[in-house]
Amino acid sequence: MSIQIFGLPVSRGVAIGRAVLVASSRVDVPHVFIDPTLIESEVTRMAAARDVVAAEFDVLKRDLPSDAPAELAALLDVHQMLLQDDALIGSAAEWIRDRHYNAEWALSAQLEVLARQFDEMEDAYIRERKADLEQVVERLLRSLSRGLPSAVPAPGMASHDFGGDEPLVLVASDIAPADMLTFKRSVFKGFVTDVGGKTSHTAIVARSMDIPAVVGARQASHLIRQDDCIIIDGDAGLVIVDPSPIVLEEYRFRQRQSELERSRLARLRHTPAVTLDGERVELLANIEMPEDSPVALEAGAVGVGLFRSEFLFMNRAGHLPDEEEQFDAYRRAVEAMKGLPVVIRTVDIGADKPLDGMSASELRHESVLNPALGLRAIRWSLSEPSMFRRQLRALFRAAAHGPVKILIPMLASQREIRQTLDHIAHVRRQLQDAGKPCGEVQLGAMIEVPASALTMPMFLRYFDFVSIGTNDLIQYTLAIDRADEAVAHLYDPWHPAVLHLLASTIAQARAAGKGVSVCGEMAGDPAFTELLLAMGLRSFSMHPTQIASVKQRVLRADTRRLAPLLPQVLESDDPETTSQSVFSPAGAPASAPPLQAMRAG
Repeated sequence: MSIQIFGLPVSRGVAIGRAVLVASSRVDVPHVFIDPTLIESEVTRMAAARDVVAAEFDVLKRDLPSDAPAELAALLDVHQMLLQDDALIGSAAEWIRDRHYNAEWALSAQLEVLARQFDEMEDAYIRERKADLEQVVERLLRSLSRGLPSAVPAPGMASHDFGGDEPLVLVASDIAPADMLTFKRSVFKGFVTDVGGKTSHTAIVARSMDIPAVVGARQASHLIRQDDCIIIDGDAGLVIVDPSPIVLEEYRFRQRQSELERSRLARLRHTPAVTLDGERVELLANIEMPEDSPVALEAGAVGVGLFRSEFLFMNRAGHLPDEEEQFDAYRRAVEAMKGLPVVIRTVDIGADKPLDGMSASELRHESVLNPALGLRAIRWSLSEPSMFRRQLRALFRAAAHGPVKILIPMLASQREIRQTLDHIAHVRRQLQDAGKPCGEVQLGAMIEVPASALTMPMFLRYFDFVSIGTNDLIQYTLAIDRADEAVAHLYDPWHPAVLHLLASTIAQARAAGKGVSVCGEMAGDPAFTELLLAMGLRSFSMHPTQIASVKQRVLRADTRRLAPLLPQVLESDDPETTSQSVFSPAGAPASAPPLQAMRAG
């Protein structure tokens, strides 16, 4: 019987495939597709972890005090029995052999299967044994984390590597940023998560991969089972489990139509982005890793408007990249862009992007109250001066290999500005004294909190350019946690307060002769293109996959007609409706597909 699950649409399109579940765990589990040549060594690694845990149970039972309750010894016997049961280790080994999961993923996947079986038991005593099973698996996972390293990820795997020709879609309660780095270049054709919002990390990466995604689907990971056939409707925020043949064929038709539209837009990739009245517009790319630079060029980007350097710091088991590793990464990104400018943001850690190497005090900051208001971005960098200077040195050295601009995130006060500039001056002197090549860079500030937007004259005195991070600017202006699906419907980029801050920031930067761009999700949404052009924006930075559709809107726009219409939108109580009305040429569609998705997210 077909099941429909509703969530938030965050990446448009349709995906159809078999479900691959990533079970949640109290232990942080890496999810890696391993190289086929290392399958048996990964099975052996898991078996070795089982032997270690079995020995631990033997020691615990041997060392029980003589007056210990008999129930403790019996409990250890139960755990030992579960540990040796072929339904756990044997079946987990099949996940490794059939799906090429690493051992940790295989164990968590099998735990999910067995936990559901326990939940369906009629006997209450047996149902309660699920907790014992979870404890055993967590011991195994901890043993794996202490033992041999996980097998090497397999490059370029396709869905048929897992015993079938059908595409795969990922279903999870949530997807950690570190896992997203692994999944970004793997086989998945779509994502579904129980939690998250329009601008949560998972949503942003899904859009950068140009694959359909639905987040905030609440119980999706509990209702969907491994290998279920599911449809992800990224336009409507709908997930269909076990669809009927008629529904399946309808969505396959929609998939073909989307592919034709993408092929048509791809023809624009090397057409200059110039409006009808001759205004040249910069369409830049947001990237996460140096390997994304060629993708940006292929999409027609005229530079990198945002290199999110924090992704170099993730999934490293607490070992942060040193200066040489960072320098090499930045240099490769710069050289790959072949003389086009690269804007590199200093590390933006915190909120939905925590580091596994954070100190205990920092982790406490991240775990209490609202992490979006805690020690993150420039606040964290200023609290770790040696780390910050290490990154700055690498950035200045990379600037000797091509045009680099440094972007500082989440600045809000003059004190933070001065501290940041002091570190930059110190690093320049260090490099000069050491005789190391050091390029000239432009310095920019992220405008992503109302405090910075409302004190633009001060920022324009200190910086060469500004970049508006609309994701956080909306979050902080409206007091909405953008990663929390419970309030995601209140996250509204059309809110008048947001639009006034945007218009004011762009106008002041242009009046001062300083560069200004938008690098948040609004830049890549075609529904906002005419509005941003009317505000005077001429530099948009977005995921490479979004460039063609925004370019199409730019090529059809006449800024001489748009600019006089801006006051009507800014004075409106319903800017979205007004925008669709006043910016659309007579007889043309009001906008791209309806924006309920953006309003919901």
